[in-house]
Amino acid sequence: MAPQQEEEQQLPVLQFNEPLSWRAGRPIAIADLLKRLQTLAAELQEMEQEEVDPGSLTRVAKELAHQNLLGHKDKGVKAWTACCLVDIFRLCAPNAPFTEQQLRDIFTMMITHILPSLSDTTNAFSKQHIYVLRQLAQVKSIVLITDISNSDSLILHLFTTFFDILSGSAKASTGERLGNGVEFHMMTILSIMVDEAPQLPPEAVDSILAQFLRTDPRILGGSNLKGKKNSAAAPADDKQSTFVLKELPPAYNVAKTICNQCPDKMAREISAYFTDVITEATSVVQRHRKGSNDMHDEGSTAGPTEEDMKDLRKAHALIRELWRASPAVLQNVIPQLEAELSAENVNLRLLATETFGDIISGIGSAGPPPPPMPDVAAYPLLLLSNLPDGLTNLNILTTPSSPQPFPQVHPQSYSVFLGRRQDKSPIIRAAWTAGVGRILSTSAGGVGLSQHEEKILVEQFARMFNDSDERVRLAAIRAVSSFSFKDVIIKLGSTGGVNKDESLLANLAARVKDKKPAVRAEAMKTLSCLWVLSLGEIADGNVQVISLLGGAPSNVFNAFYVNDVEMNMLLDHAIFEILWPINYPPKKPTFSKLLNGHSQRITDGQTQTEEHVDDSDPNKIRVERMLFLLKGLDERARKVFFSVGGRPKVLGKFMTAYIDCCEDYNGGIMDTDEKAIKDRLSRLISELAKLLPDSGKVSERLWRFAKMHDRRSYQLIRFCLSPDSDFHTIYKAVKEFTKRITANDKAPPGLLESIIPLLYRSSVLLYNKTHVPAIMEFSKSDEKSLGSTAQDVLRDISSRSPDILTAHITAMCRDVQAQAPTASESNPPGIVDTLKACAAFAKQYTKEIPRDRKFIQAMTNFALYGTPPEASKHAVSIIMAISDKKEMVAKDLLHQCVNGFQYGDKNFLSRLATLSQLWLLVPTEIDEDGNAVIDIACKEIIMKTRTPSTAPVEKKEWSNELDEECSAKCWALKILVNRLRSHPKLETLPEVSGPIFKLLTSLISNEGEVSPDRNTPPAHKSRLRLLAARYYLKICTSKPHELLLTANQFNKLAEVAQDSLFPVRTSFLARLRKYLTAGKLPPRFYTIAFLLAFEPEVKLKAEISTWLKSRMTYFVNLKAQQSLQGGTDAKKGSINKASTILESIFARLISVLAHHPDFADTKEDLIDFSRYFIFYLSNIANEENISLIYHIAQTVKSCRDAVFANEPKAEEDDLLENWDERLYTLSELAQMTIRCYEEAHSWSIQTLPTFARISLPRTLFAEIKDHKLSIRIAEKSYLPEAEDIREGVEELVKKKAATSRKRKSEGADLGGDEKAGKKIKRLPVRENKPKTPARKKPTTTPRKKAGDSDADDDDESDAGNNKRRPAAKKITNNAAASRRSVRASGASTSKNYADRDSSEDEKELEELNRDSKPAEEGSSPDTEAGDEMDVDEKAGADGLDGSQDENEEEEKLEEEFNVPALPLRTAKKAKGQSSVKAKASPKSTKKAPAKAPTPTKKAAPKTTTKAKAKPKGKARGKA
Repeated sequence: MAPQQEEEQQLPVLQFNEPLSWRAGRPIAIADLLKRLQTLAAELQEMEQEEVDPGSLTRVAKELAHQNLLGHKDKGVKAWTACCLVDIFRLCAPNAPFTEQQLRDIFTMMITHILPSLSDTTNAFSKQHIYVLRQLAQVKSIVLITDISNSDSLILHLFTTFFDILSGSAKASTGERLGNGVEFHMMTILSIMVDEAPQLPPEAVDSILAQFLRTDPRILGGSNLKGKKNSAAAPADDKQSTFVLKELPPAYNVAKTICNQCPDKMAREISAYFTDVITEATSVVQRHRKGSNDMHDEGSTAGPTEEDMKDLRKAHALIRELWRASPAVLQNVIPQLEAELSAENVNLRLLATETFGDIISGIGSAGPPPPPMPDVAAYPLLLLSNLPDGLTNLNILTTPSSPQPFPQVHPQSYSVFLGRRQDKSPIIRAAWTAGVGRILSTSAGGVGLSQHEEKILVEQFARMFNDSDERVRLAAIRAVSSFSFKDVIIKLGSTGGVNKDESLLANLAARVKDKKPAVRAEAMKTLSCLWVLSLGEIADGNVQVISLLGGAPSNVFNAFYVNDVEMNMLLDHAIFEILWPINYPPKKPTFSKLLNGHSQRITDGQTQTEEHVDDSDPNKIRVERMLFLLKGLDERARKVFFSVGGRPKVLGKFMTAYIDCCEDYNGGIMDTDEKAIKDRLSRLISELAKLLPDSGKVSERLWRFAKMHDRRSYQLIRFCLSPDSDFHTIYKAVKEFTKRITANDKAPPGLLESIIPLLYRSSVLLYNKTHVPAIMEFSKSDEKSLGSTAQDVLRDISSRSPDILTAHITAMCRDVQAQAPTASESNPPGIVDTLKACAAFAKQYTKEIPRDRKFIQAMTNFALYGTPPEASKHAVSIIMAISDKKEMVAKDLLHQCVNGFQYGDKNFLSRLATLSQLWLLVPTEIDEDGNAVIDIACKEIIMKTRTPSTAPVEKKEWSNELDEECSAKCWALKILVNRLRSHPKLETLPEVSGPIFKLLTSLISNEGEVSPDRNTPPAHKSRLRLLAARYYLKICTSKPHELLLTANQFNKLAEVAQDSLFPVRTSFLARLRKYLTAGKLPPRFYTIAFLLAFEPEVKLKAEISTWLKSRMTYFVNLKAQQSLQGGTDAKKGSINKASTILESIFARLISVLAHHPDFADTKEDLIDFSRYFIFYLSNIANEENISLIYHIAQTVKSCRDAVFANEPKAEEDDLLENWDERLYTLSELAQMTIRCYEEAHSWSIQTLPTFARISLPRTLFAEIKDHKLSIRIAEKSYLPEAEDIREGVEELVKKKAATSRKRKSEGADLGGDEKAGKKIKRLPVRENKPKTPARKKPTTTPRKKAGDSDADDDDESDAGNNKRRPAAKKITNNAAASRRSVRASGASTSKNYADRDSSEDEKELEELNRDSKPAEEGSSPDTEAGDEMDVDEKAGADGLDGSQDENEEEEKLEEEFNVPALPLRTAKKAKGQSSVKAKASPKSTKKAPAKAPTPTKKAAPKTTTKAKAKPKGKARGKA
């Protein structure tokens, strides 16, 4: 013991011996006290632990702990006292020489005075404060607080003080940063407290957790986590939400470090916290459920209160941030969160689903990164090689970050989360969809997903685009917008592109036609932006990007066919604001950020597109983008594009009339013609308002604009409408107009929303004169493989708006002249389109075409030696338009073509083309040598077969390529047709038309066979058959020629719609639709379209169906328009005959079916034939016109067949009676079908008044002169087994009605895009038939029962209908078995002939020579067909085909307004909008009795018009 005592005596002792305490009333002066404390502090700081005698510190320690110093009013005294005390703690550790009360007083002074002063870096004693902090952290003497009883308040104060300092809420006004090491020492002290404290106060835990919410002050809201009053939560700093932070807040870092350094203890504390919050919220639900009646409180939907949900939202936001900061502390919380996913309350499930999605994505309480804002007008274009991986976000708070892969760490919870995809609540599925989108876009917070996990997520994400609820679909579309362009290609494109069924991008593209406005608007915007971002790679030839997004614009443009005014307005905005924005390219290089925030400006080191926009060449850049846009469009979308380019010609004049009328209106102050001006302005506004959604508001805005009387705005609009304005002028006009209206206080709200779309449609934007030179340059150079596309644009401009070419036509002609062929050299094939453009221009602007000798000679060379033959045709058109001596030139060309003509000579096809065009343009000059031309066409070309067929006769083939012989026959046939079309004398027209009609009918009847040896190749026969049918349509566009087409010839022509070859059918029907839409063909040709009841190609059938519906809507609107304009005859109550066109067609349909080769009077065949009537009714019938249709069906039975009545071969009465019986059988079948259709739709057939009835065409029906015979016919039933037939018809009608309702129900939100999921059954191929005698009485054969027949008529193929149809004539069994229409065939072909519409001048051969797109085998057409059927898509919409042809109704509007009429494209038929019930009767015959319809309770409909009968003739009969 002695040595040890000696050693202790040898330890240095404290030398300081001055007093630090005093008695009451005798204090030590502050200066002296400070000096003593400084001396003591200096000595204590020099001492080291275990090297000083602790006993020597006792007196000083006691004095330092006295209230005289701890409670001194001077800050310096307290600061130096604290410095001395922390050194005493250090030197005496681990046993502090203080009592518990003294420790309480010491730490109270430090925590309440010393440590808070650290926030003031300008404090005079800042160094002393930092010294105290450092010693407490390094020596860990802060742990002495735990030895104090009831120290929770001190610990809480310590935590709140530090976090207030770190968060900045306790900073001095200077705002200076804390000193070096302060943050670290604070973090150390707090970590020590968490680790050493037996139990942390709950409020201290709250203060720690509150720091994680400082990343989003708006969530914190100035209160703590549970809404309790304490100072742990600093007030929200609004500025923090707007700053872009590059590092995390200090308070956040300290809290994060605490959690990571003490994970086990913090996990327990945090688990207890969330248990408290979640239990408190869920207990409300349980209490509600216990007190509720399960019968009346389904699902206990009351849930937590708003205050509880507020706390829950804060707790879940905290979980998000904790996962980013310290996932280990959530090991006990994730299972609790997983339980919420299965909660019955929707709000709890929704919150849990959103939280899991953000956790897996690494998104914290600050939320996801801001949505990307792509600059669609940026230039140079974006390339993938210039983009960083993933999203670039400068704000660290919103940068997704996940320390651990959640699927691997918590696989069970991840699996439960994935199961929420099938949640019954749509808002849960929407939240799940948004979450999965974030997971994919962030690669699970940056840690990545396995290939299998990513594939599953993408597939499930793709399915959400077809969800039944619009909110889910909208969430899916918006989620795509959060992806970087590179991720769209790599991740979302992994399932395929927009043209691959069931792929994610295809599902996105399908939403463009969604029925919900918000969904389709977002889808169109997103899809358009994706294409814009991919444009750089598309231009660069990236095959992967082209396959994924190259077809995106087609889906956008095809939305036009939906025939919805709102959809059309969205399309206008998508075209001129995204796909081809009018502000593109910018004058200066753009620096805007794209999807991932990456600048689109190309750096100097990138040589690929390093050049900037040349101010002198913006037109070429703009044209290049337009050509790339057009190049990627499919055939239907191209029609829309060309329609958009050509519509300013009509709408521009209409807008000009509106502006002129506004000026006449003069703001409402007019001197003369006030009523006329107001009426005209009212009609103009009414027509313009119909083009936009919410026409009432649009009309009001246009009236307000007229009353504003802003002359400058009028002038700006005129700049936009003028074809003479260059593009820059139009752009500046639109820009100034927008600013002007925005700044005008008198402008009504939403005026720009109404006028801007009208300006987009009427302004000369696409086909602007400044674009023509660039288009011509691309057509010549074929730069970037855009040559053919540029030629298509030039061709369309020349046909739609040739006036735009005025300034450039001379250069085009000289270019053609320079490339003219000679006898030894041929011309470049690309010059044909330029030649065609010049020919179209020459028709209207003859004086602008050069007339010099060299140019005429060049055109002559083209006529004789041009290749392909179309070049010769166009050259002849130019010569005949500009030549002053056309007769002499025509004769010269004729002699050079005819003299020495030999098949197979060089350029013999060019000679044939020249002859065909000469006979069309100058027929009088050709007639002199007409026999020689006819001999060449018939004897040398058509009647000879030089390549005999080696294939079986019954095998039909189609070739997309025309060989030399087939092309020659096509041109020879055109020579004959042009001869007939141009025949000048009406009196000799029947004589000339007879042989040609006979030839065309023979080609159709004999399946295209023309050779006497019957050895024509199958490919030639199908081509000639199609060409004959289309030439029939072309000829019948002339009324004198159409009158010569007999009913029998018409019936033969109608059979082409049921041809066994799909290319023949679709091409013929496309031409038929074009002419009917343009008003060129008489109404009887509508009958042909109703023969598609058994069409096996679903897409074609759907297109025809929706086209028929659109035409029905057109006629209904036409009737309403004519009524407003005084088009009805109120005196007689008659209705304009145009209003009942499609209803009156029903009689013609019965006649065509009566003469159909497949007709048979067996039960099974008649049930099948009822499908024709069902197809007709499904497209035409409604509650208003069903009575008129039924009346027509009845009237047929009161007449006789007149098709063969006047033919010599039909003298026998039994043959005529046979046709009559067919009519009566089908009349009864039609009435039965109408009755079944009426019952299925709960309609009521009324008896029509006399003036509302219509008479039948005399060319098809004849009067029954014998009154007794007519009574016998009316009383006799011609239907065999009528009851069985009725059962079969009822079954078909019910299935059709159920299918329609099902599709409407399934597609109510989707727009009908649900996949059928089953393969379409095909019908057997139609076979060749031998020539059979006509008009023989049919022989019937045993058939199976009606119940065994296939009755599935649901707009799909006639599945299972493979039985052979007996012929309607008395022929051999073999012949009867071989004669079949497509009703029993439906060839499933792998080739699809893409028919292209022509201009007014001939295009037939050009179309036939073009390549056709093969149809995709195995592809399900249900998607597009569903789209078109369920959303009333307007396939073959008005205004797309034959854009330069105006029908009679448009001409009437043009006369009234002095402008071309608007295309009558309207939205879907409004509820209550009735169609027409009556038709003017041009002829009438005697009335004959017939069966009256069943009386009904409903009164007969009232009408205000009366039929206007012609003087001669009597009523044909009554119902």
